[in-house]
Amino acid sequence: MTTQVLDNQAVGNTGRWFSSNPDKAWVEKFFLLYSPVWMASMAVMMFTGWAESFGDAGLLAHAALTALPVLLIPMVLAARYTDVPWQDSYWLKANLYLFVFGFFGNYFGSEYFFDLLGMVYHYPNATTTLDAALVGSGEQTVPLIMYFYTHVYFMTYHATANIALRRLKSSGLPGMVALFPIFVFVVGYIWAWLETKAMANPMMADSFYYRDMARMLAYGSAIYATYFIASFPIYYYLDETRDKRWNLLVVIAAALSASMLTFYLLDFITHWLGTL
Repeated sequence: MTTQVLDNQAVGNTGRWFSSNPDKAWVEKFFLLYSPVWMASMAVMMFTGWAESFGDAGLLAHAALTALPVLLIPMVLAARYTDVPWQDSYWLKANLYLFVFGFFGNYFGSEYFFDLLGMVYHYPNATTTLDAALVGSGEQTVPLIMYFYTHVYFMTYHATANIALRRLKSSGLPGMVALFPIFVFVVGYIWAWLETKAMANPMMADSFYYRDMARMLAYGSAIYATYFIASFPIYYYLDETRDKRWNLLVVIAAALSASMLTFYLLDFITHWLGTL
């Protein structure tokens, strides 16, 4: 099985899009294929007004059904593509990393967007919430559904960043030490800008908006990009090669490291920009 997968997916040392580790490569391909599915799920929710008509249980069900396939489908399909034990598989480690980092982003990071950029969640039907007790002003709460949605957002952002960064690293361009961090910022900023643009639209104005849109447009994408500046370079190396596989403890430590780096960056920016 392993030899066949390697023969089918082996690539040269230059110009690679996908990892030379087949256990990682097939999962990244699945993440790409699933990305338009979750985007369609969110679009249907916006166009139909489900967010306003569903109760808390309905919203949680939609959020869970959107996010859980990222874990469950690779779990079911894994035996077809790899003989790596499930506890050492990339699909499990990627989901674990994204869960830990996404939890930080909602539990702590959202407070900075509330107080620094004037972000507002307005989901009166989403009564189950979870956010920091001490960080932030406490004027807003984070609906639990956001933890599920963040998982699929971050899945797509990190998978595409891996592919772009790998293509750059394997391109043979000179000056990679300087180019790599610049490219990390560019890819992170693009995704931050795209999500900001997608979320701040009239169709979502009743449930998501910014109290200070001018400030958000001026600084928001760059501030959100701090998440990815901290996380993309760490996540990239998760099982990037077959001979340097991370155990689950290292995966958790890596996600917590990315979280703490983001925490520092957000707080440093707050010193400079100040709260609303």
